Amino acid sequence: MSEPKAASLQEIGSCVGGYDPKALPVATAREFLDRLVPRLQAVEKLALRSALGRVLAEDIVSPIDVPGQDNSAMDGYALRATDLAASGDTVLQVAGSGFAGGGIAGAVGPGQCVRIMTGATMPAGLDTVVPQEFVRVDGTRIAVATGVVRQGENRRLAGEDLARGATALCAGRVLRPADIGVLASLGRAEVPVFRRLRVAFFSTGDELRSVGEALTPGSVYDSNRYTLWAMLQRLGVDVLDFGVVRDVPEALEAAFRCAAGAADAIITTGGASVGEADHTRMILASLGDAVFWRIAMRPGRPMAIGRIESAGRSVIAFGLPGNPVAVMVTFYALVRDALLAMSGATATPTLALRAASVDAVRKKPGRTEYQRGFVERTAEGGLQVRLSGAQGSGILSSMSKANGLVVLGHEQGNVAAGDLVDVLMFDGLG
Repeated sequence: MSEPKAASLQEIGSCVGGYDPKALPVATAREFLDRLVPRLQAVEKLALRSALGRVLAEDIVSPIDVPGQDNSAMDGYALRATDLAASGDTVLQVAGSGFAGGGIAGAVGPGQCVRIMTGATMPAGLDTVVPQEFVRVDGTRIAVATGVVRQGENRRLAGEDLARGATALCAGRVLRPADIGVLASLGRAEVPVFRRLRVAFFSTGDELRSVGEALTPGSVYDSNRYTLWAMLQRLGVDVLDFGVVRDVPEALEAAFRCAAGAADAIITTGGASVGEADHTRMILASLGDAVFWRIAMRPGRPMAIGRIESAGRSVIAFGLPGNPVAVMVTFYALVRDALLAMSGATATPTLALRAASVDAVRKKPGRTEYQRGFVERTAEGGLQVRLSGAQGSGILSSMSKANGLVVLGHEQGNVAAGDLVDVLMFDGLG
């Protein structure tokens, strides 16, 4: 039985409320891309130390209680709370010592306690640990003042971290250092993850020169491939650099065909505007399906989206503008989350800081604007953000001086100095 035919890009757009490719809000573009992109299905098992940053392919269910037994949360003395006097000191006989990895042989009777170390198993019948700094020691006896400890304090319960049968980690999670530790606490030597997404990219433009080549009059060095490479590296995908492609249909078609045969997604820069030499959307349409967007955002208004069928796979193409800052902004605003979805990662909202704007910013409602800014802490302990320089879409140096993007929403108007604004921090976008 044949697979049902995938909906065309135009059909996907018809299912998205407010879809207008000539004036497309950023939120609508994101919804479109979420509906469009396929999700990886191939799974591989990796050694635990190789799984950091990979996308978990299956739910991980705890096969054990963590911790396996009630144990002490600190160094001190384990006792029965019922032995504590209502007033005055409680004097207890020290019946032995317990260390992490071992236990106490024999029963601990009423009026007795045990010297215990952090992580040591709680002896049967004892339910409370008094920290060692709160006792007075006299030979083999200790004295505990009234009120320094309550029943159950400083004791970790069996299964308190993870209970047997509980879901420890859910499929779709991008594994972080703490997750690696959780998996180790369950005794997992291997972990199932989706294979890495393969992303090909190239720049288009006859004026572009690669680093190491000599500049000729009218030519510029291609910075876009390097910023794209860096942003893709932080996403943990396999990166395929196809270099600079000449701005002629035959060369572009060959590059797209080759990239589609090797990758799951393709990103191009340049060739996504309305100029006569901008062939990207035409080639995408000839190879499969394509739409051309004018997105209500600044910078980064023009964008082409395509889907190429290659060897039974749907390869998604993102045709970004050519200006360096517009490339980075459209990647962060739209492409990054689409690639994460393709990787099998569960969508998680990118958290924005709220900071007071040092600068007044002119802004018309009806588009989302991304300004380069530098966030710092004020003397009073609050956060403020100042623009990091000229905001032209070709001025990459002000992006380098910034540590985040000031996001001015679609319906937002002018910003006065001192107004609170949202800032996406670059360190949170890796």
